Amino acid sequence: MRVAQTRRQFLQTSVAAMVASSLSSCGWTLAEVKTTPNTQVSSDTLYIYTWAGYTDQDLLNRFREETGLKVVADVFDSNEAMLARLQAGGAGAYSVIYPSEYMVQKMAALGLLTELDRSLLVGLEDLFPQFQDPGYDPGGRFSVPISWGTTGLIFNPKTLKTSPQDWDYLWQNQEPLSKRFTLLNDVREVMGATLRMLGYSYNATDPNQIRQAYEKLVALRPAIASFSTDSWRPQMIVGDLFVAMCYSSDAAEIMEENEDLRYITPDSGSSLWTDTMVIPKSAPNPDAAYKWINFMLQPDIAATLVERLKFATPSRLAYERLPEFLRNDPTLFPPESVIARSEAISPVGKATEIYERYWTQLTS
Repeated sequence: MRVAQTRRQFLQTSVAAMVASSLSSCGWTLAEVKTTPNTQVSSDTLYIYTWAGYTDQDLLNRFREETGLKVVADVFDSNEAMLARLQAGGAGAYSVIYPSEYMVQKMAALGLLTELDRSLLVGLEDLFPQFQDPGYDPGGRFSVPISWGTTGLIFNPKTLKTSPQDWDYLWQNQEPLSKRFTLLNDVREVMGATLRMLGYSYNATDPNQIRQAYEKLVALRPAIASFSTDSWRPQMIVGDLFVAMCYSSDAAEIMEENEDLRYITPDSGSSLWTDTMVIPKSAPNPDAAYKWINFMLQPDIAATLVERLKFATPSRLAYERLPEFLRNDPTLFPPESVIARSEAISPVGKATEIYERYWTQLTS
């Protein structure tokens, strides 16, 4: 990844500029990180396609010291955007891609992924048991987990009369929150959260249930500042936003910047997500891809990434290396009560067309 600074450093140097354009709908990315796919490859360079904030310069420097390989990364802000770009001709540019669990299933079904040679991977036995044989990828045939977490709401209780406990808080407080909150730029997360609020599954396939969720969101749409996976962060730090829908890993990182911020997983339930590393069938440098995955599986590497970049690790040995305050951080490592009311996103088959049609209408 061509990154000159960490995500936290980027935030610190970018807040002033973001304030000037606060509440705009445009997103942001890490410095020097490309948002369009590479079309050239090199044997001494590893090209990856990932979420913003999943690497920093220290990580890349160490990988290059150990392997002699340079890493260049492009970033995406939703699984759907990633898949669309790959299907539009970008698949041959990357050797490692970071899809979430349900997208692993979809990409495997589409024949886009290499079945991993597990004899070339070191450290799989160090993963927590639930990640060694995950439901979305039995036996880990196509993917290796890199992080996991929940989706919820981040807010500053000092700016609100009451604190949110559930998704319906946004509807109940639509007027005072108008243009001061954001939702993720992710169809399955936004529709899924609304479905859970209505008492349905995140993975509903009933057209009537999906329509009800869409109609609820249409009613909320005039008050939404933007659909954003990234740009809410500096706005939240400085107080231009009151509430943001976000991933727990991002919340944990941002709360270090503003100690007044709080994160909750809504009472009616949320998503329990896992991000993974896969090797596409068209990978130009599969040998380098295996080196990267093995590097990321090293317990000391995984542990330092939890500390620096604030995302939960699926590695048992890495978790055991963490300081106690991080192991006990409920935002990073939620209690069983939160996990029990959370739901993993899974493919919805033909209902995907319904979700996408409503999402296009909602975000147009």
